[in-house]
Amino acid sequence: MMKIVPPKPFFYKGGEQAVLLLHSFTSNTIDMKKLGKYLQQHNYTCYAPLYRGHGLTAEKLLTFRPTDWWQDVLDGYQLLKDEGYGKIAVVGLSLGGVFALKAAQELELSGVVTMSVPIHREASFLQKRVFHYAKSFKQLEGKNEDQIHHEITQLQQMSIHSLVEFQQLIQKTVDQLARITSPISILYGALDETLYKDSAEVIYQSVGSQQKKVKAYPNAKHLMTLGTDKDDVNKDILAFLNDLHW
Repeated sequence: MMKIVPPKPFFYKGGEQAVLLLHSFTSNTIDMKKLGKYLQQHNYTCYAPLYRGHGLTAEKLLTFRPTDWWQDVLDGYQLLKDEGYGKIAVVGLSLGGVFALKAAQELELSGVVTMSVPIHREASFLQKRVFHYAKSFKQLEGKNEDQIHHEITQLQQMSIHSLVEFQQLIQKTVDQLARITSPISILYGALDETLYKDSAEVIYQSVGSQQKKVKAYPNAKHLMTLGTDKDDVNKDILAFLNDLHW
């Protein structure tokens, strides 16, 4: 059976201005590596935490809760502070985008970028995401279809309480969008579900930020940092960061 090397957080040191990069649900820091390297080349320091359970089996993933993942975000922010970076922006994708909005409500930030953020997700949909992740992970491990089917059947018996909490976290964050006053850039893929276009518009209308923008990318799907329009996404994020009053 193939041994999968777990992903890790990364810390790309650049200039005095720091960016906290937050990956998506059931994914890992690979979401943010190309963007992180690009920003480092343009004199930004970047740190991407890995949420607990991510990059591991779906069974292990479900033993952690959104409070654990949020703590990983807080720890990442504090790491940058402890390293002497006084000015921090946050860039987040999907779940990472939800956390970026939450960070903008609770922490001192120079700016925030969100990508592919849902303003509502049912726990049942999140559970399907976990099953899809589980199947892909087990295939990478080299398990046969019978074994995969058996293990996913067992996985279906696990509690989805953490996913209900995830649904509640999204809703609570959306309910407090007016608290956000940091400059914000809201990005979404035109080829993603229409939910994300609608969500981007709600976020844009609801935040209290004076400096705000929303943009669609015609060839982008959900994982915008890895897709066809990734170079345009990277350039726009850099331009946004360069325009901030650090």
